[in-house]
Amino acid sequence: MVFGRKGAAVTAVDDVSLFIPSGTVLGLVGESGSGKSTLARAVAGLQPLARGRILAGGTDIRDRGHRRARAVQMVFQDPYTSLNPRMTVGASIAEVIRANDAAGPGGVDRSVAELLDSVRLPAAAGGRYPGQLSGGMRQRVAVARALAARPKILVADEITSALDASVQSAVLNLVREIHRDLGLTILFITHNLAVVRYIADATAVMYQGRIVEQGPSHDVITRPRHDYTRRLIDSLPTPGEFGAAAV
Repeated sequence: MVFGRKGAAVTAVDDVSLFIPSGTVLGLVGESGSGKSTLARAVAGLQPLARGRILAGGTDIRDRGHRRARAVQMVFQDPYTSLNPRMTVGASIAEVIRANDAAGPGGVDRSVAELLDSVRLPAAAGGRYPGQLSGGMRQRVAVARALAARPKILVADEITSALDASVQSAVLNLVREIHRDLGLTILFITHNLAVVRYIADATAVMYQGRIVEQGPSHDVITRPRHDYTRRLIDSLPTPGEFGAAAV
């Protein structure tokens, strides 16, 4: 991905190759400015590519058929800015259901209630506005809204970093439950290696717009090969205590 023109052009992400087996979670980790969010937006079809392809189930995400199917949905870092403050939670989720013709047998209202239940929110939350909810509840609504399109791939971009530490683990547990229950393929982006150890089957480490290391999460964290990965591990407050840091 390239930003700017000619002499002022800056390459944010270059020569990246990732494969996420269906039904698994890939953790993408790196410091701020490494290109993680740019790559996430590209996977979700929100960032144009200078070259290369991004395939979802063998279909290029830029194809019209893919865009109609909404096979990839993204949950953003800040749930307040990603939700319309003038729409109730229920109306916001219903909008996605209608746009994707994704209502279940019980109709749109029943589907909204089921989605709220799937993210551990009461049906009554549908009548409230985002500003009336806590940060953790807003992020659950953002997840429910993404799920309303019935995606095959969920992109979660630093979805716990804007939350208080006390609610981060609850949101991480929710993502694990959704993955288990729905069998979604998930690209989980974070700057915290402890989190990917807890939630991801495999981990890719990004540095200056490139993938410098990838493999099973346990191997990447316990036997890092790249100096940058080692620095990320060393920067953790309690090196080695990954489970405690994540939960």
